[in-house]
Amino acid sequence: MRPACIRLSENTQILYLIFCLCHYTQAITIQVPRSPITAPVQGRALFSVDITCTGTPAIRWMFSSVSKQQSIAAWMLGGAANVTKMYEGRVQTHPNGSLTISHLRLQDSGYYTITVTEPSGNSKDVCMVLSVTEVLYEDIQYFIVFIIVLGTLAAFLMLCMWLLNKLHNFIKAWRQRRCLAEHNETELQPL
Repeated sequence: MRPACIRLSENTQILYLIFCLCHYTQAITIQVPRSPITAPVQGRALFSVDITCTGTPAIRWMFSSVSKQQSIAAWMLGGAANVTKMYEGRVQTHPNGSLTISHLRLQDSGYYTITVTEPSGNSKDVCMVLSVTEVLYEDIQYFIVFIIVLGTLAAFLMLCMWLLNKLHNFIKAWRQRRCLAEHNETELQPL
């Protein structure tokens, strides 16, 4: 008995070839949110990523701004992370390659780059933008509360002054009536 030969159409052969090329090239995909990340001072920022690759990749996060460029953390996916001293205690790494930075400062505004490297040496990097903002509305809230307290105090003092003025006028009128009554009594007494 002869082995049966499978004959594939030309389109099927091309698709099979593309599938094999994609499988053997070990393509890396990194999906990130498109919008820039905005967080307040002393807040936290999550750099969320979704990584697809072959094998266990090495993850490296870098920070760059106008004035500097430095490493944040590096680790093998699923392993312990090596965090640089500048970010120690402020960085939390996640099992999927994501990164959270807490206790943000204005100087943390800039570009954050994740580089994913497969065991074969293939690598890909993606950049995200972080904008750290000052929380101005808290200052405005304190100012508004201060103005309300000051206005209430001024209204209370004006009410007190009005009441004291009424009391003063009442006492003054009472004294005048008393003086008139005494004066009238002395005039009416026989000599």
